[in-house]
Amino acid sequence: MTARDDSIVIKGIREGLLLTLRASGDEWSDLVARLAKRIDENRTFFSGAQARIALNVGERPVLPHELDSLRLMLTKRGITLWAVVSTSATTQSTARNMGLETSLVAERGQLELPEVSSEEAGTAAVLVARTLRSGRTVRNGGSVVVVGDVNPGAEIVAGGNIIVWGKLRGTVHAGANGDEAAFVCALDLAPTQLRIAGYITVSPQDRRRKPKPEIAFVRQGRIIAETWDG
Repeated sequence: MTARDDSIVIKGIREGLLLTLRASGDEWSDLVARLAKRIDENRTFFSGAQARIALNVGERPVLPHELDSLRLMLTKRGITLWAVVSTSATTQSTARNMGLETSLVAERGQLELPEVSSEEAGTAAVLVARTLRSGRTVRNGGSVVVVGDVNPGAEIVAGGNIIVWGKLRGTVHAGANGDEAAFVCALDLAPTQLRIAGYITVSPQDRRRKPKPEIAFVRQGRIIAETWDG
């Protein structure tokens, strides 16, 4: 490996690799060139199951010719770009027009793509209208809304907020890209682990209490939970 490039973050996920481009102010061509160099210097790593990449560009608006240049660079190196996660409507439109998925939802290795539409200005979100059972993972660059329970062993990772219209018992990470203003709320908030940006907490072992809607957020350097009354 060469010197670390903090603008390009790569981590393994069940479906291959998740590539996050953090440098929103950098020229797109420069980012593509730096990524190409990193791949060329680590060809063994970017092979096999690791040759499938999902791209997270956060709020950055990516135009068709820019995304096409990245996909072409990856294709030449035997790497498949299959998903683009972003809170930008421009980027989401670009990705969909190129036949790419715009959210990551995985269960037992099978991928699903919930329909995401936005008729009014607001925060991009994925709606999951079912209970998330153990072993299921939902990832999205925007917010995640679950109409159902989140069972122990299930995981949600969101760049924005996490809203659960049911019991939250699994592991959740809101503001995963560093947004400390993100929140997690549920009709019954008792997660195995709860993270907001870089903060982390767990539920008390004694959960013998009357369930009530609660919202968790960061205040004065720690995660607190209050009654969620709208």
